[in-house]
Amino acid sequence: MSASPSTTLGPRLGRALLVAGLLIRILALPLTGTPDVDVWKTWSYAAAQDVSTMYGVGGQPPVRGVVRWGTRATTVNYPPAALYGLSLIGRVYRAFDPSFADGAALTVTIKLTILFADAVIAWCLFALVRRWSSDAHLAALFYWLNPGAIMNGAVLGYLDPWVGALAMASIVALDRAWFGVGAMLMVLAACTKPQGLLIVPVVPILLFYRAGGRAVRAAAIAGGAALLTLAVLFAPFARIGALANADQAIRSSLRHDMLSGQAANLWWIVTWVLRASYAAAEMGVWSAWTMTIRILAISRVIELGYPNPRVIGALMAGSLYVWAFWRARRAAPAVAIAAGALAVHAYFTLEVQVHENHLHLALPLMAAAAVQLPRLRGPFYLVSTIVALNLLLFYGIGRPFPLPPRNFTVIDATVVLSFVNVAALVWHVRRFAAVTAVEKLEPRVSAVG
Repeated sequence: MSASPSTTLGPRLGRALLVAGLLIRILALPLTGTPDVDVWKTWSYAAAQDVSTMYGVGGQPPVRGVVRWGTRATTVNYPPAALYGLSLIGRVYRAFDPSFADGAALTVTIKLTILFADAVIAWCLFALVRRWSSDAHLAALFYWLNPGAIMNGAVLGYLDPWVGALAMASIVALDRAWFGVGAMLMVLAACTKPQGLLIVPVVPILLFYRAGGRAVRAAAIAGGAALLTLAVLFAPFARIGALANADQAIRSSLRHDMLSGQAANLWWIVTWVLRASYAAAEMGVWSAWTMTIRILAISRVIELGYPNPRVIGALMAGSLYVWAFWRARRAAPAVAIAAGALAVHAYFTLEVQVHENHLHLALPLMAAAAVQLPRLRGPFYLVSTIVALNLLLFYGIGRPFPLPPRNFTVIDATVVLSFVNVAALVWHVRRFAAVTAVEKLEPRVSAVG
């Protein structure tokens, strides 16, 4: 593989940067975050009592479960690993506060697990990259000081770092030929949030690369571990006849009726074009094209006579997804990880009903790849900025603080950012293509090596 330029940080500076990243996160812990944090609180309260009934139990068609906490009520659409994690949080918090009162203490309790997940990601990046490069500390700092990562987790309180921690731990295990552990951790990542599914092809690529002549045995171990993990995760629901309810609840996220869920992507641009063009006659051209954009329903787009955006988005993102992993199928680990990052970026930019936080998983993957593949550093810096600005423009630093103005760019700043992101994806694809055109395979490392 092409050599990466060495970047040396003195131990004192390195420790100072780690402490700085930690202090920023600690200071952000009491911030209330997005409304999703209220959802985590409600789910943690219910999960602390009984996870297995949260999706609903039985019924024909399956009954959709409703979980309640005080005056709040919500349904559940996350896979079970996330619920088990929230159950642990709920049990710990209830041990200290049996009344399960809302407030800063509960917010901090939830966010502490996110901070821990960020630390795990940084450690995994160091542990992974030090096998390839002397700049492993740089990979860890690329994530630990990343503004997009800090905004997503410590500030706004999304659970994406949980997925990132499991996914990166899986990649570390696979790179060390611990195939059963790696497969188990990747299943846990995908069963925490569905975005984990985007990088599942990294598993067979790393497996066949590291297993050498024992690929069949390694695949059997990984497959068995994956199936066993799935069985354990869903066993409580099967025991009480709630598997159909779980399936219905988890699939419900696929039915969100929105072109873009505030993601700065291609479909947010389409939302802007459609809303402005139809509003121009009533509001005037200038007011229509400079107004603040709201989410547009997919069903409304179809009613207006346009093709189904779901199909178009799936074809575009799916084609790029397959291309990326095909290019990386026989490549070294850094290239396979880079393919996973590109797959996440393609999903975020080209798929419909994507939310503002769904690009987070690309950050640790791009950080790992960028150290070994310097051509990917530019896209990594730009994508990190896009993640941070996407979250900042829609949610600021969380409630109750005022949001930053979105009209300082005349056209809604989120639309401008969407154009930047589409261009970033094109740049990312070109750089990835260049990398895969010249990178050579490292000697394979046997599973018994």
